[in-house]
Amino acid sequence: MRNLNAVLALFFFLLPAAAQTPELSKSVKPFVRVDAAKVVLTHVRVVDGTGAPAADDENVVIEAGKIVTVGKGVDVAAPGTAVLDLHGYTVIPGIVGMHNHLFYIARPNLNSQWKHDDPLLVPQMTFSAPRLYLAGGVTTMRTTGSVETYADLNLKRDIDAGKLPGPHIDVTGPYLEGSESYFIQMPHLTSPEDARQLVDYWADRGVTSFKAYMNITRAELKAAIDAAHKRGIKVTGHLCSVTYKEAAELGIDDLEHGFFVNTQLDPGKKPDVCSDSAGEYTLEHMEPGSPEAKDLFDTLVKHHVAITSTLPVFEGYAGDGRPPIRQQVLDAMSPDAREAFFYLRQRPASRPAPKMDGAMLFKRGQDLERAFVAAGGLLLAGPDPTGDGDVVPGFGDQREIELLVEAGFSPLEAIKIATLNGAVYLGRDKQIGSIEVGKNADLVVIKGDPSRKISDVENVELVFKDGVGYDSQKLLDSVKGRYGEY
Repeated sequence: MRNLNAVLALFFFLLPAAAQTPELSKSVKPFVRVDAAKVVLTHVRVVDGTGAPAADDENVVIEAGKIVTVGKGVDVAAPGTAVLDLHGYTVIPGIVGMHNHLFYIARPNLNSQWKHDDPLLVPQMTFSAPRLYLAGGVTTMRTTGSVETYADLNLKRDIDAGKLPGPHIDVTGPYLEGSESYFIQMPHLTSPEDARQLVDYWADRGVTSFKAYMNITRAELKAAIDAAHKRGIKVTGHLCSVTYKEAAELGIDDLEHGFFVNTQLDPGKKPDVCSDSAGEYTLEHMEPGSPEAKDLFDTLVKHHVAITSTLPVFEGYAGDGRPPIRQQVLDAMSPDAREAFFYLRQRPASRPAPKMDGAMLFKRGQDLERAFVAAGGLLLAGPDPTGDGDVVPGFGDQREIELLVEAGFSPLEAIKIATLNGAVYLGRDKQIGSIEVGKNADLVVIKGDPSRKISDVENVELVFKDGVGYDSQKLLDSVKGRYGEY
């Protein structure tokens, strides 16, 4: 920290940024620590995101928002260059968050008995969430289902124009939900034609992905997929009424929540109807080496269907005080969000005991994700940060990487899943996702060595987006006590 701050004090706003970088507004500049025409990260450990071993004592040179050199570190004293001495630091690619949100789940008048008033609401977090993502190292994110879609589109525009701080955003359209829903703010599809119209309407307005939800029918899903594919847009899904195999055969591109919500083995599962188990029975009974699992993996791989791991939102299944309490996360929460956080960690004595072993289910989900990758599947990463499951933007993305390592992936594999794999799915792997010459300078500077100690991924100090270095702590300070409020 001493070396980094000492060097940055000399080169803060040294030179104007590259011509193609948008002019940063007064709302953004206070969070910028490095904005120079040329930046050299010296003597830094590079984890390039491809799964290759970490390379020590490297230089990474940034110009015009791009990576122009990656090579062995030497002392650099070029005039007019921002030089950061990063002994003891690691740089990884910017995280590509593939199940992220810009809203929060609010339960009106929630109490310690887990009782609350209806309706369940999802207020927009347009102010706090983008700052938390960027502070946590997320430089590209998919909203993976939006509630205030115009707000998300306008937010993306303002971030891209340099008016507001935040990551690059792949804006997902409104949820493609069936005739019933847990959430009063979601659209309700009534027919395949309705699904086609919704897709066309929002594609015309600039959304770049869609997400099907729990009660959609197969006919509605097929219509939405076909309409989206005609526009070159991909569709993912948090499903229940439609099984994973059915969705793959209908042409879906991605499935959310790992294997926690696949309902194909659920007893009493009816076509186009969400089962009572909502996938827990299938998770319990689908062992990674079973014929059912192998057949599912074969279907998914054959149809090029990615799976998005969202382990943090299920970590509470594991019990034993999980997820761990992190003070920075509590600091980011509004008082009401913090209160709900602690209420939901304590199962009331009046509640019936879970029907299934939560720790076993969580471990089974991790094992299936690892087996899917071993079978040739593309695994993506995102935490589903909605407040439900104790998950907060940015911090949840870091925790997802840690839980992938707990699942059996190496730290280098986990970082690749959270960076390059997302870029591959988005079709942007020529621009982002790894540290390579010619790619965007979307980088995360971390104190320590996450290639050996994955918890170091929490020690984010600087986040470069398009070559501009943002101060993680200043972004966090700006939203302290705000997440869950706005």
